[in-house]
Amino acid sequence: MARRSAVKNAPRASAGDDNPRRPCPCGSGKRFKACHGSSGGAADIPVARPFEGLAGECELVAMREFVPSGTAALPGTDITLATVLPMAAAALVRADGVKYVGLQVQTRSSDISRDLARAVLWAREAGPGDVLAVVGPETDPGEAPERLQDLVDVDGAFEPVVHSDFAWWMPEGSEPSGEVALSLERANQAIMPTEKIGPAAYWVDAGEKAHLRWVRPEPEEQLLAALARLHAAGELGLGEGSRYAGSFRAHGLLVPVWDLDREPHAREWAAGAEALGERLATALASLEAEPLTGAERRSRDGLLNRQITIR
Repeated sequence: MARRSAVKNAPRASAGDDNPRRPCPCGSGKRFKACHGSSGGAADIPVARPFEGLAGECELVAMREFVPSGTAALPGTDITLATVLPMAAAALVRADGVKYVGLQVQTRSSDISRDLARAVLWAREAGPGDVLAVVGPETDPGEAPERLQDLVDVDGAFEPVVHSDFAWWMPEGSEPSGEVALSLERANQAIMPTEKIGPAAYWVDAGEKAHLRWVRPEPEEQLLAALARLHAAGELGLGEGSRYAGSFRAHGLLVPVWDLDREPHAREWAAGAEALGERLATALASLEAEPLTGAERRSRDGLLNRQITIR
């Protein structure tokens, strides 16, 4: 059964800090009274890790951030989560009754999980042909909107399927027309070839080179220490033709990235990724008993400077 969840990771003032002129903990640079200290402002503090507590957290981050065309059954429901829907809709019901909720949409609140829950609740009641263009507080079905963690089995399996195009937008045998056809054509043209080669690990062909983007569940400090241990030992690659490029943060998790030779097929990197995952697990397990050496600390400092931006 789904468990009730609380909004986590939002900055909060300590019990004794009631000075309204102090800097706002959200980092805006404004005084607290003019930002999140205003009436109703606290609800707008962004939730740094919106999918925390869900077994599929890492896959949700990947689908939200960089998987171009993908779908996954939402555990315990008849709804399918999707990366992108026509015209970037928040949710829709196809003519054949298949219900979709989009992940790569413009958010209208400080909590992506809450917006997704709003879209899921809408989809439950919607019928064939219905479209929810944008989701936000105005679409709340009641006074206390739930979060995604409240609506699904948090331990449920979450298995994304990566598609080579967006043909799944349409029921089998049907032809798009009008704005949907134009949106489908543009979306197909923009896809970067992507394949899933491991849990939350995705091979992406970015043109000049390929990449492995791997969403990791570990706390950032622990993960960086383990990566540094492997780097110092010369074990941070996937094999010949691979190079650790850096990492970026997404929804409270760290996403390491490797540059890869484009010549091998995506599946040819799966064994290297699996072996790297095993080495990483060993390094993580060793941290408590074996603190980082001087060389490993220097490697960690170097990795900290490798923050990258993806397009």
